[in-house]
Amino acid sequence: MNHIKEKIAGFGYDFLRQNPDLKDCIYLTLSGSYGYGTQKAESDIDLRGILIEQPRYLYGLKSYEQFEDIPTDTVIYGLKKFVTLCTAANPNTLELLGTDEACIIYQTEAGWLLRENTRLFLSQRVIGSFGNYAGAQLRRFCNALCHDHYAESEQEKHLTATLNGQIEHFNRTYSSFKKEALRIYQDEAGTLCMDVHLEGYPLRDFGGIQGEIQNTIRTYNKLNHRNRKKDEPHLYKHAMHLIRLLITGIDILDGKGIITKRVAEHDLLMAIRNGHYSFDEIKQFAEDYQLKFNQAAKQTTLPKEPNLEKIEQLMTEIYQSRY
Repeated sequence: MNHIKEKIAGFGYDFLRQNPDLKDCIYLTLSGSYGYGTQKAESDIDLRGILIEQPRYLYGLKSYEQFEDIPTDTVIYGLKKFVTLCTAANPNTLELLGTDEACIIYQTEAGWLLRENTRLFLSQRVIGSFGNYAGAQLRRFCNALCHDHYAESEQEKHLTATLNGQIEHFNRTYSSFKKEALRIYQDEAGTLCMDVHLEGYPLRDFGGIQGEIQNTIRTYNKLNHRNRKKDEPHLYKHAMHLIRLLITGIDILDGKGIITKRVAEHDLLMAIRNGHYSFDEIKQFAEDYQLKFNQAAKQTTLPKEPNLEKIEQLMTEIYQSRY
């Protein structure tokens, strides 16, 4: 990792030292392929971090959520946003607390304190965040597969099943409704149809549901126009991260904490990324790990909700140590 640290200390990352909003950065770590241990020679450097917001953001009119530098793929979260995402069991932020020590570029005592208290953020919310996300990824992967192997009529059936799979997600994310109130199906001619029976339903929530359905269909249709040879490496990488996400979620639910770098599964993950397994074999891997995830979810001893009172005490301690 020394060559990466030298690169980060160089010209392209001057913003880390020159941007006044970043002067109270408390944690900086490698993420992405390097964080997962699945990097290749050509892999990009993904840098993620946490900072203590400047007083003007804490006491003034403006808030501070995060800093982004697109050319270097760097994201540094304000402490409040980072903690908020972690309490919601957001996979992208929780994984930062479980990176291997060799991947840590910079860490203050406050950053160490966050890592030491990672357990405060772990709850059964992981079931929804890791499980729902992995399920959505699996549906997207299957979408790509069916466009390569199935006739158009079968593709429509698969899209119908995918959309119906989202309905349970809608009930968790938006105002709940009875199961029969929203139905997606194909008519006798094979046309994709939708029945909606809602009364007094919040308009904004329905707009969110409609938007997600449209995005699913839009993404699905784009697969019709993709270049299979060009896109195959992306599909393999996508599949690898799906498997990795399920494995990480299983560990959390089993009480093993957040293990971001997947040493034990490295060879399997790299074999998937490098295209050594067929799509059908990968799909079977994903389904097997989904079953293990579901079983871990049933048996987990994690608390139902994170301890928000202790998390607030931790945040207060960090802010008071700085200001």
